[in-house]
Amino acid sequence: MTNSSKRPPAGLPDKDTLLAFLRETGSAEKTDIARHFGLKGGDRRALREMIRELEAQGRLGRRGRKGLAEAGALPPVGVADVIERDADGEFYVRLVEAGADAPRALLMPGDGAKPGPAPGLGDRLLVKFQRGQEGWEARLIKKLDVGTNRVLGVIRKSGRETRVEPVDRRSKDVLLVPQAQSDDLRDGDLVLAAVEKGDQRYGPKRGKILEHIGKEDDPRAASLIAIHAHGVPTGFSEAVEREAEDQELPTLKGREDLRDVPFITIDPADARDHDDAVYAARDEDPKNPGGWIVWVAIADVAAYVRPGTALDREAREKGNSTYFPDRVEPMLPEVLSNGLCSLKQGENRACMAVRMVFDKDGRKTGHRFVRGLMRSHAKLSYEQAQAAIDGQPDDTTGPIMEAILYPLWNAYHAMLKGRLKRSPLQIESAERRICMAPDGGIASIEKRASLEAHRLIEEMMIQANVCAAETLEQKKTPLIYRVHDAPSQEKIFNLADFLSTIGKPWNKGEPGTTKRFNKLLDDTRDTEHADVVNEVVLRTQMQAIYSPENVGHFGLNLDRYAHFTSPIRRYSDLIVHRGLIRALNLGKDGLTDREIAELSAIAEQVTTTERRSMAAERDAMDRYIAAFLEDRVGATFKGRITGVTRFGLFIRLEETGADGLVPVSTLGDEYFTHDDRAHALVGERTGKRFTLGRMVEVKLREATPVTGGLVFEMLSEPEPRDPSAPAPRYGIRGRGERGGGGDGPPMRGKNRPGGPKPRNGSKPSGGLKGVRKGKRK
Repeated sequence: MTNSSKRPPAGLPDKDTLLAFLRETGSAEKTDIARHFGLKGGDRRALREMIRELEAQGRLGRRGRKGLAEAGALPPVGVADVIERDADGEFYVRLVEAGADAPRALLMPGDGAKPGPAPGLGDRLLVKFQRGQEGWEARLIKKLDVGTNRVLGVIRKSGRETRVEPVDRRSKDVLLVPQAQSDDLRDGDLVLAAVEKGDQRYGPKRGKILEHIGKEDDPRAASLIAIHAHGVPTGFSEAVEREAEDQELPTLKGREDLRDVPFITIDPADARDHDDAVYAARDEDPKNPGGWIVWVAIADVAAYVRPGTALDREAREKGNSTYFPDRVEPMLPEVLSNGLCSLKQGENRACMAVRMVFDKDGRKTGHRFVRGLMRSHAKLSYEQAQAAIDGQPDDTTGPIMEAILYPLWNAYHAMLKGRLKRSPLQIESAERRICMAPDGGIASIEKRASLEAHRLIEEMMIQANVCAAETLEQKKTPLIYRVHDAPSQEKIFNLADFLSTIGKPWNKGEPGTTKRFNKLLDDTRDTEHADVVNEVVLRTQMQAIYSPENVGHFGLNLDRYAHFTSPIRRYSDLIVHRGLIRALNLGKDGLTDREIAELSAIAEQVTTTERRSMAAERDAMDRYIAAFLEDRVGATFKGRITGVTRFGLFIRLEETGADGLVPVSTLGDEYFTHDDRAHALVGERTGKRFTLGRMVEVKLREATPVTGGLVFEMLSEPEPRDPSAPAPRYGIRGRGERGGGGDGPPMRGKNRPGGPKPRNGSKPSGGLKGVRKGKRK
């Protein structure tokens, strides 16, 4: 055996050089090592002896069957499984090809992780490993085998068997739970399970219970399921809670005193945090007759959440707050979101404020940002402010009508002139609000009122966001824009095809500008086609994202736009605040060089987390509505056809806004095919049609709260055949639908040419959602 104290033979690396090579590469086989160092003959034999020595000394370990790696080291990039979650909610991963004694690594947000649900227990990930101050860290690159190894489901016990039925209506993975785990489980338990790997070919897959979440009949189950199904991070680590609590009250040091400016907050009646305040007054400058000064003050979250802290890391991982009917999963701990960062009436609060100047026609002529200390003079709800302006002031609004409310509304009416000239997209979105009962059940589902007070706050927030983007561009400071691209040519063509079916021509060569869309919406607003045109125009739009590259905001018809107004609940806004602090020399807690280098990754991360939250919020809403309607199975409802697919019709109920499916196999005695150009299901024998946008009557057949699925039966008769369409031919399948021709009777159900029908309750993906204060604009 080679003596380790002797100099290695010529050409052979010494032990430290060999370990440094393995440290750099992560792992390598003996042949790779020999090839790298150019070893042949005797040198290769000496290399094998050196490897044995290093293994005996515990300095070298095995990686897979033939790989070698430095003991206790991890490769630069590897495939890892999420193996555990600690008491603080942190996830840990272990390299797949390593043994059980391999080091675990703390899972960190990825610098360029692809969009998708957040990782959870049992997931397999591609990660980048690196040494941190307290051990190994793993930064997410992407999830692997998404949705194939984890099942969120409900325990069902039958005889000696215990199974997990998935709550995802698209999943068919029913898992059989081992007897050793089933004793402590009860029928109706909500659990998270992992699919056990194996060679099983028949029967249900085997599953291992990872986590007990709650009960199926818990009134809060809808939110719990959505949180776990989409991997929404919950709670905060002890380090974050400590940092949040260890903050001081703001002072005037380094701030402009704005406490005499009579700011007010206007929010939903049940709002617990107040991150924006407004004030307006006439401009006394004789050069701006009829002009207005508008102030928007935003909570100075950057003063408390500083780069590189535990607070900052978890805020970035969460990306944004997620809102459910019964709870909020906040981006920041409550001591900040509802405390020091909430602009509470009568309390000194740190703020970032912008003073904007508008002329009488609503054109912004100037602005400046300050870092200030403010004090809110009143807390109003939207309804309260609107009632005051409509002539019904109360004890709070009455004393501030002349000095605060009237100037705010007059300034808004001037700003409205500029908005109308700009012509942003005027899509109307009928949002519903779930009202919770004291016991956690659902008291009612109501349509959200659209008040002028909402539009006033929205427009002032939009203008403040524009000012932030303009200032950062002017100061040549990199930023994250909120961008919304124009509709694609393909979407415009699809819109034109649909409009031709209702006699509303749209030249396919005509560009899709906001003015053109608004003209279409105005022309159909008082017609029977108003709702469906609004819906189709909505689906024609692209989805807004965050990006360091500016392409403008199509929906708002703005050249530059950056979210600034909600740093309590959006990490994107916090980045913009830090950018302004850096650009305007407002403190030492501004945007860092490292953050600037990572802007692309941060933009992708917050886009991903926003979509995760939107999907979770939408799923929870579906489940709550299904629970609300569960007692009304068999009742009839009026609704509108909002989606037409080859497997059925999607119906939105007029009363509640609930969405459900009428399966095509239940539509009648003939075979209906999908005409995608006409957005219709057409009977092959008669040519009768069910078309997009039509009002119909349906009966509720199934309501499944655990999946959010609603299944309807169509009661309305189809419309007559389109006289301009070709005469129907018995037994000939729809063009491009299932291929081939052939005669014979029409088939229905799972034996027809189209294959099995989809699971009940499946739904199409939704379009953009309108949200208060430009929340997701």
